[in-house]
Amino acid sequence: MESELARLRDEALAALDTCRDDADIEALRVRFLGRKGELTGVLRGIGELPVEQRRVIGETANQIKTLVEERIVALRTRWQEEQRARSLAAERIDITIPGNQRPYGSLHPLLQALDDTVAIFTAMGFEVARGPDIEDDYHNFAALNIPADHPAREMQDTFFIAPEVVLRTHTSPVQIRVMESRQPPLQIIVPGTVYRCDDDVTHSPMFVQLEGLMIGKDICFAHLKGVLTAFVHTMFGPDTPVRFRPSYFPFTEPSAEVDMGCVICGGRDTGCAVCKGSGWLEVLGSGMVHPNVFRAVGYDPEQVSGFAFGMGIDRISMLRYGIDDIRLFYQNDLRFLRQF
Repeated sequence: MESELARLRDEALAALDTCRDDADIEALRVRFLGRKGELTGVLRGIGELPVEQRRVIGETANQIKTLVEERIVALRTRWQEEQRARSLAAERIDITIPGNQRPYGSLHPLLQALDDTVAIFTAMGFEVARGPDIEDDYHNFAALNIPADHPAREMQDTFFIAPEVVLRTHTSPVQIRVMESRQPPLQIIVPGTVYRCDDDVTHSPMFVQLEGLMIGKDICFAHLKGVLTAFVHTMFGPDTPVRFRPSYFPFTEPSAEVDMGCVICGGRDTGCAVCKGSGWLEVLGSGMVHPNVFRAVGYDPEQVSGFAFGMGIDRISMLRYGIDDIRLFYQNDLRFLRQF
């Protein structure tokens, strides 16, 4: 019996040394220590031995059983530690290695210029107003003193959705809607997208415009000049030359174009290709609100006065960043947009 126990011990230990995974160990455990295992069978046969041998054989068999169980536990523990070490090594992060840099998005240059423009005028006390992109004929034309035979109504200038419905050609209809709903004094700016049948390097069929309106008692052209000069100096620098030229708009009288010194040549006498040798660049249009516009909204032109102005944010951006093709703003070329 003792020799049989010694054989089982040596065979079990040798077999455990050949195990490569938990499945091998479990198979050996069942083979030697299971309910029908070889060592278990020996232990069950102890009762048939003479009394004087039972204690010795029983102790030896239990020692072998304990030895095999301890070896199994040791193997499993060692493999678990090795597996954990391999897993940690594979998952370890070297924080000294530079990470993968992902590009950050940024505001579109048009939106940057629009935000800055709005900030300048709101700092002067102007309130932001909004309105619909699809307008009726009355608010887009008639209420703004644009008669039925005005060239702006022709198909080549305006997108008509229906005979009396258009995509707004300017944000001035919002000024009409605000005046219809409120009484003076008013001091508003109207940023928004407008639409015209025009497309070349300096014009887009869709562009961003911002218009302003100030109405009250005794508002005069000097107020208009002060506000717009302050805007140009804030946006383009305090030393930027500003001039006002007589012009014509059906909804203002008198009207004026506002020019600033060329940002490319610095307003030199010789000028450059951008300013066409004049040293000046047109920035925006302006003027005193026409009495007919006041009458259309129920204001008495003898009691109130005011001025209005309008600018293309696309043009402001082109002048601010030295861009010579408006179409670059709408082509979504990342090489261009990343510069801003």
